[in-house]
Parts: sequence; structure tokens; C-alpha cells
Amino acid sequence: MKERILEILKEKELSYDFGTLMNMVKAENLGDIQELTNVLHELMDEGEVYFTKKEKYMYYKYSHLKRGRLNVNEKGFGFVIVDDPNIEDIYIDEKNINGALNNDIVDVDLLTSENDPNIEGKIVHIVKRQLDNIVGEFYFENSKGHIKLDDKKLKMNIEIPMEDCKNLVDGYKVLVKIVRQINNNSKFKGEIVKIIGHKDDPGVDIKSEAYKHGIEIDFPEEVLNELSDIPTEVNMEDIHGRRDLRDQMIFTIDGDDTKDIDDAISIKKLDNGNYELGVHIADVSHYVKLNSELNKDAMDRGTSVYLANTVIPMLPHKLSNGICSLNPNVDRLAVSCVMEIDTKGNVINYDIFESVIKSRKQMTYKNVNKILEENIVPDGYEEFADTLRLMRECSDIIRKNKISRGYLDFGQNEIKVIQDEEGNTVDIKPRERGVGENLIEDFMIVANETVASHVYYMELPFIYRVHEEPDEEKINDFLKYMSLLGYQITGKRNDLHPKRIQEILNYLKDTKEYKILSKMLLRSMKKAYYSKENLKHYGLASNCYTHFTSPIRRYPDLTVHRRLKEIIHGKVDNKTNSYWEQELIYIADHSSEKERASVECEREVDDMKVAEYMEKHIGEQYKGMISSITNFGMFVELDNLIEGLVHVKTMDDDHYNYDDYNKILKGEHTGNIYKLGDIVDVEVEAASKENKTVDFKLVKKKVLTKNNEKNM
Repeated sequence: MKERILEILKEKELSYDFGTLMNMVKAENLGDIQELTNVLHELMDEGEVYFTKKEKYMYYKYSHLKRGRLNVNEKGFGFVIVDDPNIEDIYIDEKNINGALNNDIVDVDLLTSENDPNIEGKIVHIVKRQLDNIVGEFYFENSKGHIKLDDKKLKMNIEIPMEDCKNLVDGYKVLVKIVRQINNNSKFKGEIVKIIGHKDDPGVDIKSEAYKHGIEIDFPEEVLNELSDIPTEVNMEDIHGRRDLRDQMIFTIDGDDTKDIDDAISIKKLDNGNYELGVHIADVSHYVKLNSELNKDAMDRGTSVYLANTVIPMLPHKLSNGICSLNPNVDRLAVSCVMEIDTKGNVINYDIFESVIKSRKQMTYKNVNKILEENIVPDGYEEFADTLRLMRECSDIIRKNKISRGYLDFGQNEIKVIQDEEGNTVDIKPRERGVGENLIEDFMIVANETVASHVYYMELPFIYRVHEEPDEEKINDFLKYMSLLGYQITGKRNDLHPKRIQEILNYLKDTKEYKILSKMLLRSMKKAYYSKENLKHYGLASNCYTHFTSPIRRYPDLTVHRRLKEIIHGKVDNKTNSYWEQELIYIADHSSEKERASVECEREVDDMKVAEYMEKHIGEQYKGMISSITNFGMFVELDNLIEGLVHVKTMDDDHYNYDDYNKILKGEHTGNIYKLGDIVDVEVEAASKENKTVDFKLVKKKVLTKNNEKNM
């Protein structure tokens, strides 16, 4: 009956009362009527059906409601973030939250037009309560166990029955499951799912963040049991039928601490002046079989997660650091993409095949950059120096080709957290990026494009990495803000070709605000995601793109390898196509969701570690740039990328008002103006690892007058 009701409601954008539906599904006896009632309530709970104010039922997507995730502010109000890219986040006043909690999936009834710049709504239905990953600190009070939640936005009082508090002490970080709500208020009964560790133990802070974002750290027993069948070295029978590349100069380039090595590279200069570039990727699918527990768990995880110095791998170490990792001087199975690239950076021929390789050396970016940037050859790199220089030559040509079509390089640095053995943050630095890093990026992108195009033109079900063009309104808002700073760029405002964005970036390159403005422009872009449909990749200005080069740490890449191997072995038929046609929808959506959780977790861990570092630097002074301005203050970014808030309440030399149009703070009496890109001196006023916040205050400069010296 459930399928029949959905079929009726989806057919036309109409609503039906209960009696009409009863006749349409031929519910003639009491049992049928009860089943219809139950199914309708079930569909409403699942968010598939909307019950209107006129007491009629309609398919949710035909209603006026908007669905999204609630993000609650600690002050009580919130915003609902919807999937529709044409709608801004919807403001929800505290009185209109109607019992919803932070991260709940909710339906919103709009109180204003959806085109209103200050769009507002009220929550009318909680579609899904997101209470699966609650992490907090355990403590005893009044002979009961309680949880102090890590997520301060969750207004919940969770009690743990005493019989479940055995072996627990104050200060343990725990993962909690909600059993039930008590007395229809904010009090809940909880159950301890996992003891993460004591809050003062090394690494527990990072593990807590991982669990909070639904990132599983330990591998289940059924996965570990399958590892006994995984070899530690390549067997002779595994090599049969593969192209043997073990005599070629193939090597890897990675970070100093990398242990899960996905990709290796090779190059030759051909007699016709073109380049033969080989990108050789670990053949993970050979060991992780489709219907295995290893595969199910890898699909659930979606990605490896890199949190400060901690790696939570998608695959157990026996695979990720062992037999799958392209370690030096050992045989390894690979899937190779060998491309002929002409002197203009175009791929004019290619071959994709299964191979066996033996990497000659595990190189580091640091040493490769010494050769390519300083012409200094470190010990052990002598025989590879000329090959690396040839690779740079090819990389430069590929990059020039990408730039000519509109490839966008926002030049954004990332922070690097330096920790000691106890997990304490001892330094924060910008992550270095040199010629070697760019070279690997260029080679991986061209391989990903080649593989994507190969399958796309065969018209087979496939998974793509897509990035849609930005909203015209957001780009125009950015251009308007540029003009407020005195920067004008000519051309059509509705021109959204990547070349147009590239022109803006180039125009801003030499401005003092470039670092901040490029970040603002980047935030105007949409997020990349996985899709069964080829929607192109805007940021790379690529017509066809996928992820092929990291199957050890990304599940979509592992899926790409499976499709490639089916093609290589001629196992493409209606049955396999039908399977992937359905399976890829879930894989794309789930992988995108897990990637978002991973990125959000990585950002929160960085914020936590930055705050931990700055707790040791209270009272110290720094020079920084104003990176954003709000009605409650301004954020200042230091040279090491640490960002902190200067709250208006600390700016006591005047009363400062926020000018939303010009995005400035202006003093009522002094006329002092603070705007984006201004360089200011700040002092660290406070920092909180628990709250992941850093607070600055402006340093008052001393100005000499004729008669005295006074503070400004």
C-alpha cells in the first residue's frame, strides 16, 4: 500500500483528503482503513508526505515547505541550511524552533518570500532527529550520572542511570545514545555506547571530535577477521595477465610522514617531442572484494580522515600502509593510466591497464622542491634529478593548458598543526606548497580527466566529481564589495565562465587584501560533490572529471577502479550496468555526505588545536589583517593563519556601529573606520580549547603630542 500511495501523490501536484485516498486505494474494510492510517503516518514521519492546514495529504516535494539542517546559535535562534542553492539560509527565531535541536533535519514554513534577503521561517516538522553521535564529559551529581555535552548548541540534560555508571569516573569522554525523552522537556535518559577515554589522556580530544561527527575509529571484528586472508606481499599468480612495469623508473612523491601511498609516476620524452606520462595507482580493488566486510566498512566510512597528526584510515593498516601502499623496492599491483601529452598540454593518446610496478624511491616534497626550486640534489636523489626536471617541464605545460581554459587557483593556504608526543600543540604554521606539490596535482588531475572521459564516451554508468557554476547573485555581491574597496573590474556581470573568475583573481593578485578577498570569492563558489551525472567541474574548468587516484583513502576512487577493471576484462553487460545504475546513486550521495562530515571535523579539530596553542600565548601581541567584519566585531587573521575575534565590547575608545552596506565598523564620535584588509595590532585576550575560540583585543597605540604622550 505504501508504494501505491506514493505513486498516487507523485503523479500530480495535488492534495487529497483521507476519504479520497481511501477510495483510490480501495480501502473497504476496517483493516484496510487502519493500514492506510498507519502508512500515512509513517510517510509523514519519514518526511515523504505533508499534511496540509486543510487536512489534506500531498507529496512533500510539491508543498511550499523547505527542508534542511538546523544550525542553532548558543543564544537560542538558528538557521536552516537547505539543499536548494537558490535559497539562502533561513533564519529561525527562538520562538519558532518548536522543539527542534541542533543538526535536526526539519521542514520549514516560510514567513517571508524566499527571495527576501533576510529570509525567515518557522519549523513545522522534525523529519529526522540527529542524535546518533552525542559526545560529552561524564560527571556525577546528586547520585546520578550526567553528561556535559561537547556540542554547546544542544540544549539537553542527559541523565545516565546509576546501574550503567560502573567503571566510570568524572572526566571520562563518552559516546552517548539517547534512550528516551523525560517529561517532554529538555531532560533525556541516555546510554553509554563507548568510553572514549579520560579528557586528559593524549589523543582523546581528537577522538572525541571524530565520534561527534560520526567518524568510526576502530574496525569491527568481522572486518579484522578478513585480514587473515590478505597477503603481505604480491603473489606470482596475482601478476599473471598484468603488464610488467617493474623495470621502469617509477617512484612516489609524498609528504614526510605519508604511509598510505596511492600514486606513483613515470615519464619519458618521445621522439616526436611529446611526453609519455604514467600515473600508476594502487590496485586496492584486487584485495577489497565487492561483497566483503572490508568493502562494506570502507563504503560506510567513505574516506580516510586526517585530523592534525592523527589519521583515521578508510582501510585497516595491513592494506592502507601495507600491501596496497606503493612502498619502495617491493612489487605492487596497480592500475596504470599512461598518456601521451603534446607540447600544448593536450592528451592525444592514452592506455589504461592493470600493471605490476616496483617503485624505485619514496620521495618527499621537501627534497623534490630542493631539486626543482633550488637546484640542490639531496643524497640518494642523484639518479632521479633529470627525470624530475623533465616532469616539471611536462607539469608546466599541463598547468599552462589548464589555466588557458579557466582553471581556478585561489591560492589558499592551510594551517599545519605541530604536536609533541603527548598530543599537545606546540606550533601552528601555514602548510607549505611548492613546485613538487603542484607537479603531483597537475599529474593527478590530467589522469582523473582522462579516466573520466574514457568511461563517459562509452556511455556507461559511472561516478563523477562535479562542481557546478556559482550563483550569479553571489558573484555580483562579491563584485559590489570589491567596488566598495575601490576595485573595479569591467565586463558583463552575468558572465560566469571560469575565465571570468580567473580574471578577477588575477586583477586582485597584487592588492594588499588579496589573501582575504580570494577567500571570500572561494566562499562564493558552490561545493564540489560526487554524482552519477557528469555535470562538469567548474573550478578545474574541466568538461569531465572523476576521482581515480586515491583508492586507499576515498571510496569513490575504489568504485572507479571497479568500473575500469570491468571494462578492461570485457565484463560490461546489461546486468552490471543495471547494478551500477542503482548503486552509484547511493555511493555518490553517501560519499559526499561522509566527505562533508570529514571536512567539518577537520576544521573543528584545527580550531580546537589553534585555541589550545593560543591558551599558552595570552597577553602576547601580534600584527594581523582584518579578515571579516560583523555587527558584533571583526575577525583578525595572523600571518600563521590563526584567526581571532575582536569583539566590539573590547573596542572601548568609542561606540562602533556596523555599516552592513559598506561592511565596516565606524566610531560614532571619533569617526574611526575599520574595514576588510586593514592591518591592526592585536593582543591575545583569551583562548578556549573547549569552545574552540580565540579572542583578541586591539593594541592601543601611543601617539606623541606637543605636551604629553597619550593612548590612542
